[in-house]
Amino acid sequence: MKLFKIFIVEDDPWYGEILAYHLSLNPDYEITRFTSGKELLENLYQNPDLITIDLALPDFNGEDLYEKIKAYNEQLPVIVISGQEEIAVAVQLLKMGVVDYLTKDESTKDQLWKAIIKVRETSKLKKEVEHLKQELEQKFSFDLAIKGQSPALQKIFGLMDKATQTNINISITGETGTGKEVVAKAIHYHSNRKKNPFVAVNMGAIPKDLIESELFGHEKGAFTGAVARRAGKFEEANSGTIFLDEIAELDLSLQSKILRVLQERELVRVGGTETVKLDFRLIIATHKNLAEEVKKGNFREDLYYRIIGLLIELPPLRERGKDVLILAKHFADEFTLENKMKNIVIAQDAKDKLMKYSFPGNIRELKAIIELAVVMCNDNEIKADDINYTSIKEEDNFMAEERTLRQYTNKIIKYYLKKYEDDVITIAQKLDIGKSTIYKMIQKGELN
Repeated sequence: MKLFKIFIVEDDPWYGEILAYHLSLNPDYEITRFTSGKELLENLYQNPDLITIDLALPDFNGEDLYEKIKAYNEQLPVIVISGQEEIAVAVQLLKMGVVDYLTKDESTKDQLWKAIIKVRETSKLKKEVEHLKQELEQKFSFDLAIKGQSPALQKIFGLMDKATQTNINISITGETGTGKEVVAKAIHYHSNRKKNPFVAVNMGAIPKDLIESELFGHEKGAFTGAVARRAGKFEEANSGTIFLDEIAELDLSLQSKILRVLQERELVRVGGTETVKLDFRLIIATHKNLAEEVKKGNFREDLYYRIIGLLIELPPLRERGKDVLILAKHFADEFTLENKMKNIVIAQDAKDKLMKYSFPGNIRELKAIIELAVVMCNDNEIKADDINYTSIKEEDNFMAEERTLRQYTNKIIKYYLKKYEDDVITIAQKLDIGKSTIYKMIQKGELN
């Protein structure tokens, strides 16, 4: 669970220490003290969950400091603590938006404790409302969340629909740039966990010496720099979904620990002894063949069988036919809207050029190409000359493996069959061969 971050602003060191100690009795609270308004304002970038301020600080009065806080984040809860019961000031501050006004006496500590509990409950309700708003904004059909109409994509939609009906683990494979995280999010937001967190972790982007703490969290003092307890990604995903991207990059030494968390649905933070119970849905993704990684000794076999679940293999963009044009239009519209530009039209010669390219970088590459084309085009029309390819040449990908001439021929025809959705007449025209040649190869099973 994420710690609730509280800033205490109190110029009396003794009284500030009392408040900090009292609140620190709750292990879910992370307390930071400041002795001036200036010091607080310089640290607002840390985004606390709650601030308590003394009404009469040396450099700010309560009203002025609250205005500064409100200007930074008007949703940030503030509790004012005053040495005097000034009714008029209290009424004014409450009208301005402070959540509570407390006077310093014997009951202040208990009143503050109760006020913070109330703030947390209100904050939780606000988050639930926000989740509901996001739910309403979500597109409730996969074909709107994920652009495309190709037969290859329709198969993926069918698997995604099955994935939302239970909490089975999901494995998403596919080349880099095919949209694995988009699919993972779509599954989450159409499942019964959609009101709860979706936490994405790129296993290949975290340094090896930090990944254990990042995933499992740590206790204060667990290592140099661990100044407070911190929840890990698994805790953050509690009641929701954790998405482990590029899981094949996970070091073998940590795979056994991940396996235990998956089996026991509990963990112990680094440097701690307390067992944290977990409830999460697991979705993993990789561009590698995990079965091959197991054979090579790079991935544990028991972990492989634990995580594999329902397998969703995303097709590369080159196998999705006219989805290329649907996505191109979507990215052009999206880019022009974000940049407050006029609508863009994609000319036929540009469409032809896009359809002839293999997109080794897949959807991610197409998005970059279209955004650049929007910037470079004239008269709000993307033409062929505006389409520029800067990725690895298609020939390099095609020649990556040595094959016989017959194998290359089969590969070319299979590629065109997928691209043009089995339209043999069009393919025969494109390749300048007889359609009977293609039909014979299909009948012989050479293109399976």
